[in-house]
Amino acid sequence: MNIILVSRKRGQSRMVSPWLLLPVFVVLVATLSGVGYLGYQHLRPKATVIIDQNASRVWLNRIEQQAAEVDKTRIYTEEQINALRIRLAELQARLTRLDALGERLVDVASLDQGEFDFSLPPAVGGPESDSFDYQPPDFVHILDELAAQIGNREQQLRVLDSLLGDRKIQNETFVAGRPIQRGWMSSRYGYRNDPFSGNLAWHEGVDFAGKNGSDIVAVASGVVTWASTRSGYGELVEINHGNGYVTRYAHCDEILVEVGDVVKKADIIALMGSTGRSTGPHVHFEVIINGKSVDPAKYINRVARF
Repeated sequence: MNIILVSRKRGQSRMVSPWLLLPVFVVLVATLSGVGYLGYQHLRPKATVIIDQNASRVWLNRIEQQAAEVDKTRIYTEEQINALRIRLAELQARLTRLDALGERLVDVASLDQGEFDFSLPPAVGGPESDSFDYQPPDFVHILDELAAQIGNREQQLRVLDSLLGDRKIQNETFVAGRPIQRGWMSSRYGYRNDPFSGNLAWHEGVDFAGKNGSDIVAVASGVVTWASTRSGYGELVEINHGNGYVTRYAHCDEILVEVGDVVKKADIIALMGSTGRSTGPHVHFEVIINGKSVDPAKYINRVARF
């Protein structure tokens, strides 16, 4: 097959073999194919990348940081809970001491046990009022307020305990009563006829006669300052009661205390005898205030404090 080419200018025709146009056709097809491929590549939708490697590293770092923060928060929370446990234990111990102190005050003050029973919670009550939504407050703040209240009450109870203790000490050291449990007054305070010479002489105490070996008791609490023999007194016990008060118990058959002993009111300190300048079993009893002897009668007849 031949291809006829016609010229526009001259109007002449020319026969051309198709094999001569084959290279041109090949070049044209190749060119069109390349243009088409490039257009396809340009117009083809690109593949979507969800996450790249850098973004993955960033997220992994954030996850690790958050995990570390969670661990720190957990450790901090455990420390706070342990601190609260310790605080509660301290408050419970302080409340226990307050209960013990309250029971002691009840005993010291001789109050009715049923009126102040520290083993039971305080009795409360009253009619119901309009309810409202309760908002739980900060429990740490509540613990601080409770601790402050306990501290104030401890201070008040210490003051009360001190006052009651002082009152009890004053009652214990209050000189009152007889130095014997059994016996009778055989000689009074002041001038009398001396039993040995018959002459008028000053007697600085009172005598209580009784059975040999009878109990001699302290008329008030105090500290023993003498427990031995003294000229004229025989076996003598001397007790200092504080505030300038001293009592003496003479002519004892046996002394049952030593110097430095703390004795309580009504404790047995010696046994009645007739040692020293004596005519028979009795106890010579003296009351001395600020170094000066006074008539023991008003202390013997005193009503003891309670």
